[in-house]
Amino acid sequence: MKNTLFWLVKSEPVKYSWEKFNKDGRTFWDGVRNYQARNNLRLMQEGDLVLFYHSNDGKEVVGIAKVVKEAYQDPTTEDPNWVVVDLSPVETLKKPVTLETIKADEQLKDVGLVRQGRLSVMALKREEFDRILELGS
Repeated sequence: MKNTLFWLVKSEPVKYSWEKFNKDGRTFWDGVRNYQARNNLRLMQEGDLVLFYHSNDGKEVVGIAKVVKEAYQDPTTEDPNWVVVDLSPVETLKKPVTLETIKADEQLKDVGLVRQGRLSVMALKREEFDRILELGS
């Protein structure tokens, strides 16, 4: 039995919102052009859980998704350096968890969202994932 890993991905709601994702029911996560974010995509395994964060506008975690297909060539580019994974929505948080709430929470002071604000795909520790869900329920 593999260990489920936990992640957070960011999307600007104007470009791709949680609502649109739920209508689509599944999407490939493209447009990642940062090596660290790309490496995180490569580490994702089917079944891993992913927090969906609205960046720029909103700045809040709004839902939970899961990885339904592991890394493969990004279909939007010929460059073999870039990959995508397929994600499906799992559930919407009862209340969105804002970046301010996360920054103010003692248990989340080391979370990547605070320490590496620019990174679009990041790993979370299980405790961080659980704590954000707790704040969102």
